Amino acid sequence: MIDPTVLLASGIVETLFPRGIAHYAIGGVLIGLGVVVIYLGTGLIPGASTFLESTWSYVSRLERFQQARFVLSRDWRVLFTGGIVLGAAIYAVTFQSGLVSSSLQPVATTGELREIGGFTIWVTEVQPWRLFAGGILIGIGTRVGKGCTSGHGVCGVGSLSNTSIVNVATFMLLAIGTALLVQAVGITP
Repeated sequence: MIDPTVLLASGIVETLFPRGIAHYAIGGVLIGLGVVVIYLGTGLIPGASTFLESTWSYVSRLERFQQARFVLSRDWRVLFTGGIVLGAAIYAVTFQSGLVSSSLQPVATTGELREIGGFTIWVTEVQPWRLFAGGILIGIGTRVGKGCTSGHGVCGVGSLSNTSIVNVATFMLLAIGTALLVQAVGITP
């Protein structure tokens, strides 16, 4: 096992995380706390990919979407996903725009700041078609992998699920490989 004090003394942590690790640690604790609260309150793993099926259960009478696991969990999953979207919006309007500052979160350095409706918000440089294609690929991946990174990475690995451990290792290897390939080819947003 690697001794953490050796990593700290060698300067590797400062090289890999020049802004420190405190905000990652705080975020991890908050995510873990949220998972525990949802799991204790519902007995269900709060992965985000099940949201789509559970939401379709409101409007579709297809048997696939009327399974008890979707119908019984759809109300809290709508709130869960709404909280993710609302949290991202609040973050964009406050911290990312520079309206609120924190030593844990610097102002965004990629993308562009724009005035929209009286607020300065951050807008990505990534082309819309790439965002759309990425969303489609992520959707396919969550079906093939039987869950998303939040379900497998936070909940599945935390419960020592072999399937989730294999899936997370696959996610990470493919993400790292793709990032290295994209960088080597010189593709930019």
